[in-house]
Amino acid sequence: MRRWLPSLLLSAALLALWLLLNDAIGPSDLLLGAIVAVVAPALVAPLKPRGPQLHKPLVLARLILQVGRDVVVSALEVGAGVLRAGTRRPRGAFVAVPLDLQDPHGLAALAIITAVVPGTVWCELAADRGSLLIHVFDLADEAAFIALYKQRYELPLKEIFG
Repeated sequence: MRRWLPSLLLSAALLALWLLLNDAIGPSDLLLGAIVAVVAPALVAPLKPRGPQLHKPLVLARLILQVGRDVVVSALEVGAGVLRAGTRRPRGAFVAVPLDLQDPHGLAALAIITAVVPGTVWCELAADRGSLLIHVFDLADEAAFIALYKQRYELPLKEIFG
């Protein structure tokens, strides 16, 4: 069954879409729709990337809580930085963070985390995936930021996807 219908939901959606677009439910429409619903998912099944292998769900739960906390704290810090910009300008800077994480799903999660936390922007991933360029809104100590970023986000993601 899995060989002919690798994705049952996709096949059902294709058949429904075929019938809606044809605006008819005749025998020929059902037959052609069924052929499309079986053949299209079977042809694209090899293109589907493998799913992530998640390890250590408790580490994932802690990471989610840590990111939620960091979002709130960073939002307050960025807001305070914007309000006091007239007296002390934020020290925005680009930081190159060396990466040990190589899993594509882990890197995608790291990109999402970086984008969600206020004050950080994911700028560029090196072609060899060995380093990441991040812009930080207000940077006091580059080495401390890199150590904190790796400890809070990269290390748990390595455990989860490793």
